[in-house]
Amino acid sequence: MVGGAIHAMNVLCDWGLQGLRASARNRIVVIVDVLSFSTATTIAVGRGATIFPCEWNDDRAIALAKEVRAELASKRGQGKFSLAPASLRDVPRGLRLVLPSPNGSTLAYLARELDASAVVIGCLRNAAAVARWVGDRPAAVIAAGEKWSAGAITSRLADRSHDAEAAAAAFERLRDKTHDALTASRSGRELIDLGYPEDVDLASEVDVDEAVPLLDGNAFTLATP
Repeated sequence: MVGGAIHAMNVLCDWGLQGLRASARNRIVVIVDVLSFSTATTIAVGRGATIFPCEWNDDRAIALAKEVRAELASKRGQGKFSLAPASLRDVPRGLRLVLPSPNGSTLAYLARELDASAVVIGCLRNAAAVARWVGDRPAAVIAAGEKWSAGAITSRLADRSHDAEAAAAAFERLRDKTHDALTASRSGRELIDLGYPEDVDLASEVDVDEAVPLLDGNAFTLATP
């Protein structure tokens, strides 16, 4: 406290919808859902795709795909492109893809309604790139899954809240064990049991991707530096 005023931290970190509602206004919102929406979107956008997030995987998703003239991602294991990050490594440049995902998509659209200054996607793969893009601007890093993974981004940003510090410290403890940590998580075990260990492998890689997906209208495209 300085001069009787409480210092407002520049970088916040929280979890889920409630945390987003408390943190989004006038901040860059970074959505972190490493298994699997954030990782899948980062890989696809980095290869030139446009991703339309959709919280439903039913007739509403089909209607959205028709409306925006995009392909609809299949359910995992049932088609060429899906929420599985491994399925998106070879997307053709220019692909327009509706990607159903209840967690990441819901957070993205709500952030826009809450007057976030921008909405971007972060994961372990692009943590350093996202931190550089955010710079010293006010940000809220919102985890949709394992909160320690948000620390991959908050650890690179200054003037952190206590929660952002805690996430950063948790990530630093796991920096050399990210694969083990994701493998041991409930979501990671589920993917492995379903036969998708490669998706966990891709999600656990740190700082291997320079792409920063930015929500522009109702789609994620590549942010400019």
